[in-house]
Amino acid sequence: MLPRGFHARPFAHRALHGPGRPENSRSAIDAAMTAGYGIEIDLQLSSDGQAVVFHDYALDRLTDARGPVRQRGAQDLAAIQLRDSDEGIPTLSQVLDQVAGAVPLLIEIKDQDGALGPAIGPLEEAAAACLTDYPGPVAVMSFNPFSVARMGQLLPDLPRGLTTCAFDKADWPTVPQERLDALRPMPDLETLGADFISHQWDDLTNPAVQAAKARGLRVFCWTIRSDTQQAEALANGADQVTFEGYMA
Repeated sequence: MLPRGFHARPFAHRALHGPGRPENSRSAIDAAMTAGYGIEIDLQLSSDGQAVVFHDYALDRLTDARGPVRQRGAQDLAAIQLRDSDEGIPTLSQVLDQVAGAVPLLIEIKDQDGALGPAIGPLEEAAAACLTDYPGPVAVMSFNPFSVARMGQLLPDLPRGLTTCAFDKADWPTVPQERLDALRPMPDLETLGADFISHQWDDLTNPAVQAAKARGLRVFCWTIRSDTQQAEALANGADQVTFEGYMA
């Protein structure tokens, strides 16, 4: 079951990032805590098996370095400056020490299989090692049901959910069409023991979303970028929003 704090305030997408506060950075996390928002962050895996807080699979967009995150060790990643800042890429352990239960954390485990399939494990195990004794309100989620299932095995009492969307082929070029078709109706929610979904905000009228809500799952949505979108998402059944680019 989701901790009560998850219902109180919106979640800052990749923390409360903006000028001088890159996404998923410690400064953006500080800003979100100061404003009292929940925080959504992303995890990737370093070459030495640590969970690091970073969204993309490659370093190119957010730093002046190049290549896959997974080919660098955590110490190397910490030394790579995020653009528009003097900060490096933090580990999950560092972020958990920083937040220390002050606000709810919603953690997305990025797919490591490449096709939303079963080739997962090391990132989930690294995340679980960090979260085992974390005292604050936290939940994990992933687009990959295998990842969510593994987190359920490692930390059965940790709230978990699926990140979901319309699964259009254009958005998932590496994923086979048959896999996208299988995921679209969200058949795994019950067997995963999911507590919630976090769904694409402009697809909330999807019958699968409504069915999940009717079964008692909480419905989060991503990514809201205006008051108008927020109002529409809440009107379409979202229980809470993940936002960026404005103050929700």
